[in-house]
Amino acid sequence: MPSRPERWLRDRYDLDTIGRVTVRKPVPLHRHSIWYLTGGLTLFLFVIQIVTGLALSFFYRPTEDGAHESILFITTEADFGWLVRSIHVWGANLLLGSVFFHMAAVFFLRAYRRPRELTWLTGAALLLVMMGFGFSGSLLPWDTFAFFATRVGTEVMRAAPVLGAFALRLLRGGEEITGATLTRFYALHVILLPLAGVLLVVIHLVLVQMHGMSTPGNRTARGTAPFFPHFFLRDMVVWVIAFGALVTLALLKPEGLGEKANALSPAPAGIRPEWYFLFLFQMLRLMPGHLGGIPGEMIVVGVTTVLGAAWLLWPFIDRAEDRRPRYVTALGIIALVAFLFLTVMAHVTTRV
Repeated sequence: MPSRPERWLRDRYDLDTIGRVTVRKPVPLHRHSIWYLTGGLTLFLFVIQIVTGLALSFFYRPTEDGAHESILFITTEADFGWLVRSIHVWGANLLLGSVFFHMAAVFFLRAYRRPRELTWLTGAALLLVMMGFGFSGSLLPWDTFAFFATRVGTEVMRAAPVLGAFALRLLRGGEEITGATLTRFYALHVILLPLAGVLLVVIHLVLVQMHGMSTPGNRTARGTAPFFPHFFLRDMVVWVIAFGALVTLALLKPEGLGEKANALSPAPAGIRPEWYFLFLFQMLRLMPGHLGGIPGEMIVVGVTTVLGAAWLLWPFIDRAEDRRPRYVTALGIIALVAFLFLTVMAHVTTRV
């Protein structure tokens, strides 16, 4: 006999339909099923970021005078503050890596095809939001390295035609990196981007529930299994392993804090962005100052914009009926190798 709370809920909501759509939804079984776990891992790491970010926000002061001091207090005096901050920083890197892996799996398995075009678009938008989280959060410690890395990172926007200079002033709150920049980055990091991220996650999950899991081909499928408990237990195992790795990284290499930012001090050696922006950083370094009378930075920004638009709209570009056309695999491998090559090259050549 149902309990009183259960009867109360059943009188108001169709619990059987909710359970059938979520808990008992069928998951295809095939040799690529392991890639389904990257979606659950991404969601788990996103929740970790929200929880640790909320804990840090209780102590952080987003002002030019208080930012560095509040991070110093978190790191040295707040109970387990250094651990929470280190988990937050390492979690951001693992989250971006998980999103990259998830989108790569979707691309190579062609899980973006009809009727899942909007699922791909929301996932691509989530990747951009996560990169925005990383970029906006990098300035918040307000130390020397964060200050000059943000100056270099935002300066790229100036090369964008028409709206580049305006976007630079809008993001910085002026021509230079100041306390106004810090306030704007904080607002992005804790208000605008979280709202956009949560909204996109909800839409993405609803679309996944509506269309179900994609299969790479009818010949590779071996039937289906219910999400609970079959795949839910697998997800939990991955979450436990990921959390263990996250805590281990935070313990073995806790996040440090440099000297307080000073615009008059010289830029430290080895300034470079986070690893997920290194490919763009290296492209800018390799490009000559001018090419055919066009500034090199403008060419890099234009090329990356076109490639980004093609990546975003790829479900509408790839309309082939073949489940596994060779050109899709070839393009994916070329893009992946180029990204890894530029990232490693930038890391090696800027290492202090």
